[in-house]
Amino acid sequence: MEVLSSRILLKPRDPERSRKFYADQLGLAIYREFPGGTVFFLGGGFLEVVGQGSEEPSADVALWLQVRDLAGTVAELVERGVPITREPRQEPWGLCEAWLADPDGTRIVLVEVPDDHPLRVDTR
Repeated sequence: MEVLSSRILLKPRDPERSRKFYADQLGLAIYREFPGGTVFFLGGGFLEVVGQGSEEPSADVALWLQVRDLAGTVAELVERGVPITREPRQEPWGLCEAWLADPDGTRIVLVEVPDDHPLRVDTR
């Protein structure tokens, strides 16, 4: 299988509230808008907020967003009124993470990869 692009589809219970959260509070750039949906840039992929869902989000699903400066990003989000559900900390696997949630409760994990982490070090 050759994957050319990727996109996460999210069906929020209140589409306009979620669109405003991702655009205005998180500050994600909009790739495309169409009747009933908005597609945001998400690093190497996309987040499409589309339609209207009726189910609670699963605790088994999270958005993993890598950022350059975790402390700075968290401070910026707090200034915009975004509640942080877990403050930044270094995990046992070496990544620095902070957690927040979208208006429906979908967990968003903000991740900073330290300079000495294996994800940054070429072991060849």
